Amino acid sequence: MSEQDHIPRIQVGWKTATYRSVLGTILLAVGILIGASYIVFPEPTKKAASTLLELAERIGANTATKQKDSNAQQASFTLIDGTVKVKKANSNAWVNADYQLPLEKGDVVQTGSEGMAKVVFPDGTSYNVKQDSLIVVEENSANDAQQTNVAVQLTTGTVDLSTGTYTQGSKSQVIVAGATASFSRDSSAMVHNDPKSDDHEILVKRGSGQVIRGKETMPLGEYEKVTFTSEETRMTKVKEIAPPTLIGPANMAPLFVDDPSLPIPFTWSPVPNTAEYRIRVSRNPYFSSTVEDRKVTTTATNIAGLAEGAYYWEVQSIDKAGRQSVESEKNRFTIIRKGPENASIALELLPFVQHGHVLEIKGKTEPTARVMVNGQEVPVIAGDGGFQFFTAPLPSGENIITVTAQNSKGGVRTQQEKVVIQ
Repeated sequence: MSEQDHIPRIQVGWKTATYRSVLGTILLAVGILIGASYIVFPEPTKKAASTLLELAERIGANTATKQKDSNAQQASFTLIDGTVKVKKANSNAWVNADYQLPLEKGDVVQTGSEGMAKVVFPDGTSYNVKQDSLIVVEENSANDAQQTNVAVQLTTGTVDLSTGTYTQGSKSQVIVAGATASFSRDSSAMVHNDPKSDDHEILVKRGSGQVIRGKETMPLGEYEKVTFTSEETRMTKVKEIAPPTLIGPANMAPLFVDDPSLPIPFTWSPVPNTAEYRIRVSRNPYFSSTVEDRKVTTTATNIAGLAEGAYYWEVQSIDKAGRQSVESEKNRFTIIRKGPENASIALELLPFVQHGHVLEIKGKTEPTARVMVNGQEVPVIAGDGGFQFFTAPLPSGENIITVTAQNSKGGVRTQQEKVVIQ
């Protein structure tokens, strides 16, 4: 036997106790105490037992409420343009939309005649709320199996939505005029509701979905549209013409030119059975006014006379019968006169802050510069050049974050960082 075997050892053991087991032990002890006191003091014991029972019920109700609230999630704005208002579920007051303002179940979002907003949910579903629209967040929750349930009611106006690659069994829905449209993952759609003209329509652009109205269920594939009115007992499904895919100028691309008056080439993909295409270029994303609106029979055209600055463009397909497709995705580009070869721009980034699957990007550049994060423009640059941006929910695993700053002199600086989302 070694000398170490004679050294006394202290052994510590422990047992994990949950709050429920502790509460159960306490209640058992209280129950025994009440039973004993009831024999000696019947009436006072009855009153004390009643009070304790009421207290236990309140604790149970609060625990259930907290358990329910723990499954609730928050959505956030990733784009605010023009007049956008929000009314929180627990308030009667309208406030200006803000990137720091979370959206929860029961909240209302309203856009003005020149207002647009993009709302992104934790499951990756995004809603582009068009002008003169009002939506209500009806559901935004997740269960223990990471299945999400997102539902938005479109009271009036138009929304373009894209669903994320969410877990099997999750739901992404839009409620419009008594009908519920559900969309599969990795799908995109347009939903329109005009209560005044009793015009309601749901169009699937990519992926698939289905619309349930009363006892009727209507499946939808790509570029299939459902329409109905309140007086019609059945819905109508039609096959729509697909718009082209825009190629160039690419979305969020800067175009550095020696002379802005020179023609800018525009190209897009061909669409079968199309007689001609309509291309529109505007200074604003609402296309309330255009700087170019023309029809061509080819999939490319040159447009001259575009001054420096930001532009948006879109294309529609037109068949031989004159039917027009919905608008394509809108691409934004910026014409910038080339500066000297040594033109530069400052760009400083602070360490990224992770909020679940969302990253908060902070940095500093020139006050008049434009900054883009993974192709999405940072909406506000402060007077000192500071900026802040929240990404859309990122997928698990390795993600590349690209931050680009541009100034009017043609200076460009880009920084990239790898981020691992677990």
